[in-house]
Amino acid sequence: MFNFWKRKSTSHIFVVQHHAGFGLKRNKSSDAIDITDGYISDDLSSHERSIRSTVSSKRLTIGFSLFFLVFFAFFSRALYLQGLKGSHFYALADANRYRVTRVVSPRGKILDRHGVVLATNVPSFLLTLTIADLPKEAEERELVIQGVSKQVGVQRADIDLLLTQYAKQPQEHVPVLRNIPYESAMRLTIEIAQYPGFNLIASVQRSYPSTAVSLSHVLGYMGKISPTESVQLASSGYRAIDQIGKTGIERTAETQLRGTPGKLVTEVNASGHELSVISKTDPISGTDVHLGIDLELQKFIEIQLQTILQQVHATRASVVAIDPRSGIVRALVSLPAFDNNLFSSQITNETYQQLAQDPNQPLFFRAISGEYPSGSIFKPVVAYAALAEHIVGEHTSFVSSGGLRVGEWFFPDWKGGGHGVTDVRKAIAESVNTYFYIIGGGFQDTIGLGVDRIAEYSRYFGFGAKTGIDLPNEATGFLPSKEWKEKAKGERWYVGDTYHLAIGQGDFLTTPLQMTVATATIANDGQAIQPHVIDSGEEIKKVEVKNLDATALRIVQEGMRQSVTVGSNRRLLSLQFPVAGKTGTAQSGAERPTHSWFTGYGPYDKPTLAITILVEEGGESTAAAVPLAEKIFAWWFAHGNR
Repeated sequence: MFNFWKRKSTSHIFVVQHHAGFGLKRNKSSDAIDITDGYISDDLSSHERSIRSTVSSKRLTIGFSLFFLVFFAFFSRALYLQGLKGSHFYALADANRYRVTRVVSPRGKILDRHGVVLATNVPSFLLTLTIADLPKEAEERELVIQGVSKQVGVQRADIDLLLTQYAKQPQEHVPVLRNIPYESAMRLTIEIAQYPGFNLIASVQRSYPSTAVSLSHVLGYMGKISPTESVQLASSGYRAIDQIGKTGIERTAETQLRGTPGKLVTEVNASGHELSVISKTDPISGTDVHLGIDLELQKFIEIQLQTILQQVHATRASVVAIDPRSGIVRALVSLPAFDNNLFSSQITNETYQQLAQDPNQPLFFRAISGEYPSGSIFKPVVAYAALAEHIVGEHTSFVSSGGLRVGEWFFPDWKGGGHGVTDVRKAIAESVNTYFYIIGGGFQDTIGLGVDRIAEYSRYFGFGAKTGIDLPNEATGFLPSKEWKEKAKGERWYVGDTYHLAIGQGDFLTTPLQMTVATATIANDGQAIQPHVIDSGEEIKKVEVKNLDATALRIVQEGMRQSVTVGSNRRLLSLQFPVAGKTGTAQSGAERPTHSWFTGYGPYDKPTLAITILVEEGGESTAAAVPLAEKIFAWWFAHGNR
């Protein structure tokens, strides 16, 4: 017999049983109703039979209703999983069967003006971690991680950090160890195969073959993408496996250099090991970037500058060389420097800390980021402003007797006893402080420019703002003002402050690059240029044709030329072509040697090179900056003047 339904009651137990015949019979012993051979027991009254029949019918109805509700719920869920969410679960299943691996695109080369390679790629291998492919069992996962740590020499703490950082990105191929040499990769290939979740893939390593270490700041270097950057840059197609330009041209030209990554789809087993290649999309190489830098000039300046530093017992210096006709940078030297290849080969924390904590700051790009008092090389700008504002004419003269006294304060000339009768050309050529005190801040009956007008004309020549060079981390320099001093120092502006500003001292700060742009503007008869390292080959548009006074500019140019013919730069008369220039010494702190400056351009009539030299704490310019200027111009006229 087969029990079809049974139910307990407060007074009876009803059992419906299936027999060969059909009928109802009262079971006396069990107090139940049996379905028997086709008759109904006379022991039950018709009223009782009616009640029992009604109760049974209702309970059957409720039972079947519950059955159909449960059945419908399961059916609806199955339909949802199969239909509406089916594609999602199929995708998850596929993700477990197929792996999509990013194929790194060869990065574009960086070349100098003559096509010499400054940055390129060399084959390498990369060890990656895919968290989703690690064993799910904790004990097995632990054995895998320990094994890899021992095999490749990666600290366990470093792997744990990656597991934490990329916990929400389990499908990412996270770099564990970069730039693995070929021989090491071949050895590791077999060993790594036994560790699910870890894979060796072909990659490239950035290489900087040039022996000019001073190019390190210009070229920059590559770096890994952090977990935060990986999320932020995902919309641009970057992944954790990629590297990105961090500084220099590597950063500025990232878009051109990067190229388009390829894609490799492979079938994998449960351990994450590849079984077969499903499809492959080849990467597209990045675009080569050509610079205006002349590698030979850069190397020449670097070598000569190192010699000068040894001679004057200094350690820090920078040189900027620009073609004033176009703004193309021909050399950009900052010493001390560093080896870019240290970063491309996964620099250790110890090595990085040594560089970062070096008191001479080799990582600091002083040519564009360093801000310094300019000293007397700022005087041509002040002279131009006074001529343009008709504070003086080209023949206006003042007597320099050794300095000016204003009340209890004395403002000296650099030359004891003074320079005698001085006009504006002589003031520039011999760097006569007294003349610039007077035209800058005024004296007796002469009303000077004042701080506001000096600042206004300084901006014409590019001071107090970034030049817009195509390199990151450029500094702005600093132009002081009355409002700034009152707010920053709680003091009013005095005439002595203007005197200091007029000779490039006090709170005025400039970068070597800004000074070179100002000199190029003078050389260009007032036409400004925007400096740029990348030479696109396109016609260069001048930033602005300034509405400057042509006569005033000519007088300033003649003063800078006289600085060579009769002034402190007479050493430059030995050159094949005539040049113009201005020296400067600037205080760098109490009881410390002064900064040594030179800025100039040549040939004088048709300039093709404007340069600025700064030797920090180099002492007198005639001993440090000017000898180097002579060598740079001589090299340029012999090799690069075209």
